[in-house]
Amino acid sequence: MIGIIGQKIGMTQVFDETGRITPVTVLKIAPNVVVGRKDKETFGYEAVVFGFFDIKKKNVTKPYAGQFPEGVAPTRILRESKGFEGEVEVGKSVGVEYFQDVRFVDVSANSKGKGFQGVVKRWGFGGGRATHGSKFHREPGSTGQRTYPHKTFKNVKLPGRMGNDKVTVQNLKVVRVDAENGILLVRGAVPGPRNCAVTVRPAVKKMKRG
Repeated sequence: MIGIIGQKIGMTQVFDETGRITPVTVLKIAPNVVVGRKDKETFGYEAVVFGFFDIKKKNVTKPYAGQFPEGVAPTRILRESKGFEGEVEVGKSVGVEYFQDVRFVDVSANSKGKGFQGVVKRWGFGGGRATHGSKFHREPGSTGQRTYPHKTFKNVKLPGRMGNDKVTVQNLKVVRVDAENGILLVRGAVPGPRNCAVTVRPAVKKMKRG
């Protein structure tokens, strides 16, 4: 199961009955519209297609709008959820109430992009001496051999693009479910910047154990 789409609002803290502080991430689980269903006979697998985030009508092209059935407004994000448990119909929506009886969740999102970075920040290299005249401060150093076979080894850690990778944090405890406001509070940090799209699903490892 891929899960339900939500939006990361930010972090805060809540107090329990004993006055202990718990750091939590606030996730906005607005209603996910059921755009379509895929059956095993036609597509080879069963899945539910969810839509999230409204999109302006002027920005919708005809080919993109053709994916949506009549009566369903186009959305900016489309995700398939395989093995979704529960009866849903096209045009209906699923919200935060889906996690009412779930204790732990897995959250996936794209991490913050950090652009092109050197080996010190990207891989944690120690670098050279910081003294005057060393001429070796934050360079990566040798990447291969000086003599035969005169080549750079594979998988050498080098400067490059950092961040903006899909990251999944598992087994986050559900602290509170606010069905009225569509808010889900989970203990701990979630990847991605504020207002980014996240995918929330019941924790796979907890389900296997239980």
